[in-house]
Amino acid sequence: MEQTTDKRKYQILSGSALKLIAVITMLIDHTGFVLLSQMKWAVTPFFIIGEEKISLYYIFRLVGRTAFPLFCFLIVEGYIHTKNKVKYGERLFIFALISELPWDLVHTGTFLYEKQNVFFTLFLGWLALYCIEQFKNNKYCLLLTLVSVLAGGLLINADYGLSGVGLIIALYLARGSRIIQGVLGCCFFAKPWKVMPAFALTGLYNGERGFIVSKPLKYAFYAFYPVHFIILFILRYIWFGY
Repeated sequence: MEQTTDKRKYQILSGSALKLIAVITMLIDHTGFVLLSQMKWAVTPFFIIGEEKISLYYIFRLVGRTAFPLFCFLIVEGYIHTKNKVKYGERLFIFALISELPWDLVHTGTFLYEKQNVFFTLFLGWLALYCIEQFKNNKYCLLLTLVSVLAGGLLINADYGLSGVGLIIALYLARGSRIIQGVLGCCFFAKPWKVMPAFALTGLYNGERGFIVSKPLKYAFYAFYPVHFIILFILRYIWFGY
Protein backbone atom coordinates (compact mmCIF):
# COMPACT_ATOMS: atom_id res chain seq x y z
CA MET A 1 0.00 0.00 0.00
CA GLU A 2 2.83 2.41 0.89
CA GLN A 3 4.58 1.71 -2.42
CA THR A 4 1.36 2.40 -4.33
CA THR A 5 0.89 5.67 -2.45
CA ASP A 6 4.46 6.76 -3.25
CA LYS A 7 3.89 5.98 -6.90
CA ARG A 8 0.67 8.00 -7.01
CA LYS A 9 2.49 10.94 -5.46
CA TYR A 10 4.38 11.48 -8.70
CA GLN A 11 1.36 11.06 -10.97
CA ILE A 12 0.46 14.73 -11.05
CA LEU A 13 -0.65 15.31 -14.65
CA SER A 14 -4.24 14.95 -15.79
CA GLY A 15 -5.28 14.23 -19.35
CA SER A 16 -6.07 17.92 -19.79
CA ALA A 17 -2.57 18.88 -18.63
CA LEU A 18 -1.02 16.44 -21.12
CA LYS A 19 -3.23 17.83 -23.88
CA LEU A 20 -2.15 21.38 -23.06
CA ILE A 21 1.52 20.35 -23.13
CA ALA A 22 0.98 18.57 -26.45
CA VAL A 23 -0.65 21.66 -27.98
CA ILE A 24 2.08 24.03 -26.72
CA THR A 25 4.95 21.83 -27.92
CA MET A 26 3.18 21.39 -31.28
CA LEU A 27 2.90 25.17 -31.63
CA ILE A 28 6.59 25.57 -30.83
CA ASP A 29 7.48 22.91 -33.40
CA HIS A 30 5.37 24.41 -36.16
CA THR A 31 6.56 27.94 -35.38
CA GLY A 32 10.07 26.67 -35.95
CA PHE A 33 9.08 24.88 -39.15
CA VAL A 34 7.06 27.71 -40.70
CA LEU A 35 8.76 30.88 -39.42
CA LEU A 36 12.20 30.27 -37.92
CA SER A 37 13.23 28.16 -40.90
CA GLN A 38 13.07 31.37 -42.98
CA MET A 39 15.37 33.35 -40.66
CA LYS A 40 19.09 32.98 -41.25
CA TRP A 41 20.02 33.89 -37.69
CA ALA A 42 17.60 31.26 -36.33
CA VAL A 43 19.04 28.40 -38.39
CA THR A 44 22.68 29.35 -37.77
CA PRO A 45 24.16 26.82 -35.28
CA PHE A 46 25.34 27.97 -31.87
CA PHE A 47 27.49 24.85 -31.64
CA ILE A 48 27.62 21.27 -32.92
CA ILE A 49 27.25 18.05 -30.90
CA GLY A 50 28.11 15.05 -33.04
CA GLU A 51 25.80 15.26 -36.04
CA GLU A 52 23.39 17.66 -34.33
CA LYS A 53 23.73 21.34 -35.31
CA ILE A 54 22.23 23.20 -32.39
CA SER A 55 20.42 26.38 -33.43
CA LEU A 56 17.28 28.15 -32.24
CA TYR A 57 15.42 26.44 -35.09
CA TYR A 58 16.79 23.06 -33.96
CA ILE A 59 15.71 23.68 -30.36
CA PHE A 60 12.16 24.56 -31.42
CA ARG A 61 11.90 21.41 -33.55
CA LEU A 62 13.42 19.28 -30.77
CA VAL A 63 10.84 20.54 -28.26
CA GLY A 64 8.20 19.71 -30.83
CA ARG A 65 9.14 16.01 -30.83
CA THR A 66 7.17 15.74 -27.58
CA ALA A 67 3.83 16.58 -29.20
CA PHE A 68 3.02 13.60 -31.44
CA PRO A 69 3.68 10.82 -28.88
CA LEU A 70 1.49 12.70 -26.40
CA PHE A 71 -1.33 13.00 -28.93
CA CYS A 72 -1.09 9.27 -29.66
CA PHE A 73 -1.19 8.48 -25.94
CA LEU A 74 -4.22 10.75 -25.52
CA ILE A 75 -6.01 9.04 -28.41
CA VAL A 76 -5.62 5.73 -26.59
CA GLU A 77 -6.81 7.19 -23.29
CA GLY A 78 -9.67 8.97 -25.02
CA TYR A 79 -10.72 5.77 -26.75
CA ILE A 80 -10.67 3.82 -23.49
CA HIS A 81 -12.66 6.36 -21.51
CA THR A 82 -15.06 7.90 -24.03
CA LYS A 83 -18.75 7.12 -23.59
CA ASN A 84 -19.34 6.97 -27.34
CA LYS A 85 -16.46 5.52 -29.35
CA VAL A 86 -18.17 6.08 -32.71
CA LYS A 87 -18.74 9.80 -32.09
CA TYR A 88 -15.13 10.08 -30.94
CA GLY A 89 -13.99 8.70 -34.28
CA GLU A 90 -16.39 10.97 -36.15
CA ARG A 91 -14.89 14.04 -34.46
CA LEU A 92 -11.38 13.00 -35.45
CA PHE A 93 -12.44 12.48 -39.06
CA ILE A 94 -14.35 15.77 -39.27
CA PHE A 95 -11.39 17.75 -37.97
CA ALA A 96 -9.08 15.86 -40.33
CA LEU A 97 -11.19 17.21 -43.20
CA ILE A 98 -11.36 20.71 -41.71
CA SER A 99 -7.60 20.79 -41.16
CA GLU A 100 -6.58 19.63 -44.62
CA LEU A 101 -6.71 22.97 -46.45
CA PRO A 102 -4.80 24.91 -43.72
CA TRP A 103 -2.27 22.02 -43.63
CA ASP A 104 -1.78 22.19 -47.40
CA LEU A 105 -1.57 25.97 -47.36
CA VAL A 106 1.15 26.17 -44.74
CA HIS A 107 3.26 23.51 -46.50
CA THR A 108 2.98 24.60 -50.12
CA GLY A 109 1.17 27.94 -50.23
CA THR A 110 -1.50 26.18 -52.27
CA PHE A 111 -4.36 23.78 -51.59
CA LEU A 112 -2.34 20.80 -52.78
CA TYR A 113 0.16 18.78 -50.77
CA GLU A 114 1.13 15.14 -51.14
CA LYS A 115 0.87 14.32 -47.42
CA GLN A 116 -2.27 14.43 -45.27
CA ASN A 117 -2.49 16.09 -41.88
CA VAL A 118 -1.94 14.30 -38.58
CA PHE A 119 -5.66 14.16 -37.74
CA PHE A 120 -5.94 11.49 -40.44
CA THR A 121 -3.22 9.50 -38.66
CA LEU A 122 -5.03 9.84 -35.34
CA PHE A 123 -8.30 8.82 -37.00
CA LEU A 124 -6.68 5.73 -38.52
CA GLY A 125 -5.27 4.92 -35.09
CA TRP A 126 -8.76 5.19 -33.60
CA LEU A 127 -10.07 2.97 -36.41
CA ALA A 128 -7.42 0.36 -35.66
CA LEU A 129 -8.39 0.32 -31.97
CA TYR A 130 -12.05 0.02 -32.92
CA CYS A 131 -11.24 -2.97 -35.12
CA ILE A 132 -9.23 -4.60 -32.35
CA GLU A 133 -12.18 -4.28 -29.99
CA GLN A 134 -14.85 -5.34 -32.48
CA PHE A 135 -13.00 -8.34 -33.91
CA LYS A 136 -11.02 -9.54 -30.88
CA ASN A 137 -12.72 -12.94 -31.13
CA ASN A 138 -12.24 -13.29 -34.89
CA LYS A 139 -8.55 -13.36 -35.78
CA TYR A 140 -9.11 -13.44 -39.53
CA CYS A 141 -11.42 -10.40 -39.56
CA LEU A 142 -9.07 -8.60 -37.18
CA LEU A 143 -6.06 -9.25 -39.41
CA LEU A 144 -7.95 -8.21 -42.54
CA THR A 145 -9.27 -4.98 -41.05
CA LEU A 146 -5.93 -3.97 -39.52
CA VAL A 147 -4.14 -4.60 -42.81
CA SER A 148 -6.81 -2.48 -44.51
CA VAL A 149 -6.32 0.35 -42.02
CA LEU A 150 -2.55 0.29 -42.50
CA ALA A 151 -2.97 0.15 -46.28
CA GLY A 152 -5.27 3.15 -46.01
CA GLY A 153 -2.55 5.04 -44.19
CA LEU A 154 -0.13 4.27 -47.02
CA LEU A 155 -2.68 5.17 -49.67
CA ILE A 156 -3.46 8.64 -48.32
CA ASN A 157 0.15 9.26 -47.18
CA ALA A 158 -0.86 10.45 -43.71
CA ASP A 159 1.64 12.35 -41.56
CA TYR A 160 3.90 9.97 -39.60
CA GLY A 161 2.55 7.16 -41.80
CA LEU A 162 2.41 3.57 -40.65
CA SER A 163 4.69 4.25 -37.69
CA GLY A 164 2.12 6.70 -36.30
CA VAL A 165 -0.74 4.22 -36.54
CA GLY A 166 1.51 1.46 -35.22
CA LEU A 167 2.46 3.63 -32.24
CA ILE A 168 -1.20 4.08 -31.29
CA ILE A 169 -1.79 0.33 -31.53
CA ALA A 170 1.30 -0.42 -29.43
CA LEU A 171 0.31 2.08 -26.72
CA TYR A 172 -3.15 0.52 -26.57
CA LEU A 173 -1.85 -3.04 -26.29
CA ALA A 174 0.63 -1.98 -23.59
CA ARG A 175 -1.89 0.20 -21.72
CA GLY A 176 -1.39 -1.76 -18.50
CA SER A 177 2.15 -0.46 -18.01
CA ARG A 178 3.49 3.07 -18.53
CA ILE A 179 7.05 1.71 -18.58
CA ILE A 180 6.32 -0.76 -21.38
CA GLN A 181 4.43 1.95 -23.25
CA GLY A 182 7.47 4.19 -23.04
CA VAL A 183 9.94 1.54 -24.17
CA LEU A 184 7.76 0.42 -27.06
CA GLY A 185 6.90 3.99 -28.00
CA CYS A 186 10.53 5.03 -28.33
CA CYS A 187 11.12 2.14 -30.73
CA PHE A 188 8.86 3.77 -33.32
CA PHE A 189 11.23 6.70 -33.82
CA ALA A 190 14.58 6.89 -35.60
CA LYS A 191 16.08 8.91 -32.74
CA PRO A 192 14.38 7.58 -29.58
CA TRP A 193 16.07 10.05 -27.25
CA LYS A 194 14.11 12.89 -28.83
CA VAL A 195 10.76 11.47 -27.70
CA MET A 196 11.83 10.29 -24.23
CA PRO A 197 10.48 13.49 -22.60
CA ALA A 198 7.02 12.67 -23.99
CA PHE A 199 6.97 9.25 -22.37
CA ALA A 200 8.40 10.65 -19.15
CA LEU A 201 5.33 12.91 -19.08
CA THR A 202 2.92 10.01 -19.71
CA GLY A 203 4.50 8.32 -16.70
CA LEU A 204 3.22 11.24 -14.62
CA TYR A 205 -0.36 10.78 -15.88
CA ASN A 206 -2.86 10.22 -13.06
CA GLY A 207 -5.73 8.85 -15.15
CA GLU A 208 -7.98 11.84 -14.46
CA ARG A 209 -9.73 13.96 -17.09
CA GLY A 210 -8.70 17.32 -15.69
CA PHE A 211 -10.00 20.80 -16.46
CA ILE A 212 -11.24 20.22 -20.02
CA VAL A 213 -14.82 19.27 -19.26
CA SER A 214 -17.05 21.67 -21.21
CA LYS A 215 -17.84 21.08 -24.88
CA PRO A 216 -16.65 24.55 -26.01
CA LEU A 217 -13.24 24.03 -24.40
CA LYS A 218 -12.98 20.50 -25.78
CA TYR A 219 -13.73 21.66 -29.32
CA ALA A 220 -11.39 24.63 -28.91
CA PHE A 221 -8.52 22.18 -28.50
CA TYR A 222 -9.58 20.36 -31.66
CA ALA A 223 -9.91 23.64 -33.56
CA PHE A 224 -6.50 24.86 -32.45
CA TYR A 225 -4.84 22.58 -35.00
CA PRO A 226 -6.26 24.12 -38.19
CA VAL A 227 -6.46 27.64 -36.73
CA HIS A 228 -2.78 27.80 -35.75
CA PHE A 229 -1.79 26.73 -39.27
CA ILE A 230 -3.82 29.60 -40.73
CA ILE A 231 -2.21 32.10 -38.34
CA LEU A 232 1.30 30.84 -39.10
CA PHE A 233 0.64 31.03 -42.83
CA ILE A 234 -0.59 34.62 -42.52
CA LEU A 235 2.47 35.61 -40.46
CA ARG A 236 4.81 34.01 -42.98
CA TYR A 237 3.05 35.79 -45.82
CA ILE A 238 3.29 39.15 -44.04
CA TRP A 239 6.96 38.73 -43.14
CA PHE A 240 8.31 36.80 -46.10
CA GLY A 241 5.78 37.30 -48.88
CA TYR A 242 4.62 33.74 -49.50
